[in-house]
Amino acid sequence: MVERIDLARARILICNDDGIEAPGIKLLTRVAKELTDDVWVVAPEQEQSGASHSLTLHRPLRIRKVAPRRFAVDGTPTDCVLLAVNSILKDKKPDLVLSGINGGANMGEDVTYSGTVAAAMEATLLQLKAIAFSQVVSDDRKLDWDVAKAWAAKVIRRLAALPWPDESLYNVNFPALPVNKVKGLLAAAQGGRKLGDHLIERLDPRGRPYYWIGPQRDESRTRPGSDVRAVADGYVSVTPVFLDLTNRRALGRLRKALA
Repeated sequence: MVERIDLARARILICNDDGIEAPGIKLLTRVAKELTDDVWVVAPEQEQSGASHSLTLHRPLRIRKVAPRRFAVDGTPTDCVLLAVNSILKDKKPDLVLSGINGGANMGEDVTYSGTVAAAMEATLLQLKAIAFSQVVSDDRKLDWDVAKAWAAKVIRRLAALPWPDESLYNVNFPALPVNKVKGLLAAAQGGRKLGDHLIERLDPRGRPYYWIGPQRDESRTRPGSDVRAVADGYVSVTPVFLDLTNRRALGRLRKALA
């Protein structure tokens, strides 16, 4: 376990995958500034949703200073965290990295696609504490930030007061509900919510087919105790995500089988 965070003295780095001008990152910046005066923003120039934990390796990256302590990078969320920690903030690294607030959920297998979660993963690999935040979209595709506004600072304070688990980040999802309907915080496991195989096929003006990957999810594995179930039940879900992907039970059987 890693020591707790003194938020009043903390340097906070904020990143996302929706881009430097996204409403979610502006909200998260306001929240962070309620906690400390030392807040920095380093985010992608353009939306990078679904970028996962990708790095830009085949072209140079550029940093654009947007405003004091606010920078845009023409790369992925992972690029942003790397450049922030090793270049922009190299003289004093952040005590906490906040990623988001994503416009849309990142639950279940979403974490393997999510650039929001990937930014927090990169921070964790750099031995920094990190939290990823996402605001769930309602069934009618409406994106309302009121729950995130009401709960983000509370979540950060609660987690900062706890011993931080090694090699882990926290993944937080805010439900799409009126604020007065939210039941509280709930610790939850990663659930099952696979991105659907629904493909939308259309023709371009020259008659050639092109495809959109549809937004449908298979939520048939919404098991009790999962992040998907917690949000469906009206809670802000908080999931500790461990970077070691080893299946320990299978490893033991495999060792015996290969001995």
